[in-house]
Amino acid sequence: MKERRFSLDVEDVSILGQAYIPEQKEACPTLFLCHGIPRGTRDANDPGYPLLARKFCDAGFLTLIFNFRGTGNSGGNFDILGWTRDLEAVIDYAYSMKEVDRKRIFLMGFSGGAAVSVYVAAKDLRVSYLATFACPVQFHGFEDPEKAKSLVQHFRTIGIIRDREFPPSLEQWLDGFRQVRPIDAITRISPRPLLIVHGAKDDVVEQGQAQALYNRAGEPKQMLMVQGAGHRLRLEEKAMAGALKWLRTQAFDRD
Repeated sequence: MKERRFSLDVEDVSILGQAYIPEQKEACPTLFLCHGIPRGTRDANDPGYPLLARKFCDAGFLTLIFNFRGTGNSGGNFDILGWTRDLEAVIDYAYSMKEVDRKRIFLMGFSGGAAVSVYVAAKDLRVSYLATFACPVQFHGFEDPEKAKSLVQHFRTIGIIRDREFPPSLEQWLDGFRQVRPIDAITRISPRPLLIVHGAKDDVVEQGQAQALYNRAGEPKQMLMVQGAGHRLRLEEKAMAGALKWLRTQAFDRD
């Protein structure tokens, strides 16, 4: 396995990431892991996305992880439409890599990152396959500007809104959350394969939202409801095993 760090300039914001590349000569199926919206400070005992990326790379997938704007070591401030442009830029970057098989491009998003993945995949036909984990049907809590102000303050407190004057327009910032609506975008994924994974005990995005997305999506589609699992599916062995099985089936068993 080779590891390659990258830095992209997206609208004068530095987006940092890392690619994990299998040791093989032929072009590889390529997987983008899209993290969710941070809920607080990082747990020091959480190995994070690198551990997951190495697991998928060992299975034969060129795997990319990165920090959306406002998170980790990337620059900028949390902005959901900005996140969609960050993901598009990382896909652009991967397309320039000789190791990437452009016919086998997978997006795998978690929670808010899943919402962004659905939105981008609906528009970007370079995406061949989509897997969502704990994906909401839409973003709640952003309809009322007064409640939104408290959310902005919360995001300042946890460090994903960093600039004092951001957002320059609260209404435009809120409008981004109204636009990124998986319940609408999911209808435009078919005929590309879709996997929806959800925890039966998710206390952040209740399981009925997964069913609503599944009902709206076209074929081919699968849903995996993980019994006993909560919101953080990345840490659930059953969820990741099911996802890896689906990935392998789509990437290799169809050859």
